[in-house]
Amino acid sequence: MSAQESIPVYTNLTDLYSSLGTSLNHAERWSNLAEEFEKRFKKKPTYIARAPGRVNLIGEHIDYALFGVLPAAVERDILIACAPRDVPPNSPVEPAENAPGSVIAENLQPKYTRQVFAPRRKPTEEEVHVEGWHLEIPQELRWENYVKAGYYGVLEEHFTGATQLPIPVDLLVTGSVPAGSGLSSSAAMVVASTLTFLAINGKLEASSDEKVTKGKLVKMSMENEKRVGVNSGGMDQAASVMSVPSSVLYITFYPSLTASPTPLPAGAVLVLAHSLVVADKALTAPKNYNLRVVETLVGARILARHLKLTVGATEKITLREVLGRLVEEVVGDGGDGLAEDMLMEALAKMGEAVEVLKPVGTTHAEWGATKEEMVEMSGLSAEEFHKVYLSWVDVDATHFKLYKRAKHVYSEALRVLQFRKLCLDTAASSSLSSSADVLTQLGQLMNDSQTSCAADFQCSCPELDQLTGIAREAGALGSRLTGAGWGGCTVSLVPEAQVDAFIKKVAETYPPYKGLEGEALSEVIFATRPSVGACVYKFD
Repeated sequence: MSAQESIPVYTNLTDLYSSLGTSLNHAERWSNLAEEFEKRFKKKPTYIARAPGRVNLIGEHIDYALFGVLPAAVERDILIACAPRDVPPNSPVEPAENAPGSVIAENLQPKYTRQVFAPRRKPTEEEVHVEGWHLEIPQELRWENYVKAGYYGVLEEHFTGATQLPIPVDLLVTGSVPAGSGLSSSAAMVVASTLTFLAINGKLEASSDEKVTKGKLVKMSMENEKRVGVNSGGMDQAASVMSVPSSVLYITFYPSLTASPTPLPAGAVLVLAHSLVVADKALTAPKNYNLRVVETLVGARILARHLKLTVGATEKITLREVLGRLVEEVVGDGGDGLAEDMLMEALAKMGEAVEVLKPVGTTHAEWGATKEEMVEMSGLSAEEFHKVYLSWVDVDATHFKLYKRAKHVYSEALRVLQFRKLCLDTAASSSLSSSADVLTQLGQLMNDSQTSCAADFQCSCPELDQLTGIAREAGALGSRLTGAGWGGCTVSLVPEAQVDAFIKKVAETYPPYKGLEGEALSEVIFATRPSVGACVYKFD
């Protein structure tokens, strides 16, 4: 799947629905959204933008180290219906809905209140004669902040210094991706809102000089989500934008963003189960997500020094780049980087190399290093270290577990390539008898990933550990957390013939599911197949 491809813009509902999958009644949801939009805004929507959630089969917390991952879009998604709003000429800019580029945003969920906001022009600090934009985006877990984040990215990319103003817009949001589940509802919301403002302002049209490709949308969405306080590595956005049906995506970030479909073996079904522990990545980032980003980056610099590799004073070298420099990988000037078999060989060696990151002595809790020790090992001054690694992100820790984090990253990156190779080899052989054996091997890789996530990256939690254990006892070939962790969902690999029995057994055994039935149960545990990525429907 090329990053240079255009975002699909459908004008035919039959083509649209056939691309989305079959486990949900998509036609009913889209029709209900359009009808409700017309009731509320007294006009039909011009577009509906869709962005799916995603499940990561394997490859957790390695995307921001620039290693490849294997996610897939799920059928559950975020939908945003929108239409331009006519503002009479010479209208006062107050109230806010009359301001240039103003937004009236509503949500089908009644607990989310109506929001009205508008960006305003401001001079940039660098060039007082060039106008930028200001749009207040508190780093809080509120749905409208994700909408604002998508909007601000479009303003900065397409309207800075331009005489054209963004179009005032009315929008209505609905979603079926559970929030805080590890299925990337936040990324889906940011992708969908970015798409909404691109579409309404004509940036997806083929005739536009600023037409946005899938690769550009991924990069914009990554930057947009940072505005709500999350330093994303790009996996969530790439999966939401670039996925194709019936396959997981092998997404790489080095030396460039690529996405290659990888077909799952016949008979494989994914079952997602919510632990019912809400994983609020934005609020817990200083102790969890953002801290892991810093630990992997600092670990990479210290490892590079031990291996006598050259690292720039202000460079934030990643663990993937350390590996590349060690084996003298050629990138750029016609070099495409390591072939996958060579990368697998190099990763096996890196598992031994990271042993140098183990602190000496027994005073360090679980192989942790203090900030002062990290500064000394980095070869930087305290001021340089702070500028490179701490000035741009909030972290909260007394000990930094560099060894454990690097050990997980390199072992997980190897498991991703082993998983992909098994899938590709099975597809090439077309042997049903070998497919069953391969599913068992894939399941074991998922189980090993969960062990590493829990023990080395420490992004699991007791509920996730319990739920993955129950899943295996109920017949899953493999079960692991998916997403950032610390709550949210598990993904289990289940033979197709056993899906119903598996779901029934887990529902009866996992204590937080007690008393859940019907729709309430289907909201927390459900089967899915890989779905298509983000798209837009344009009404006549």
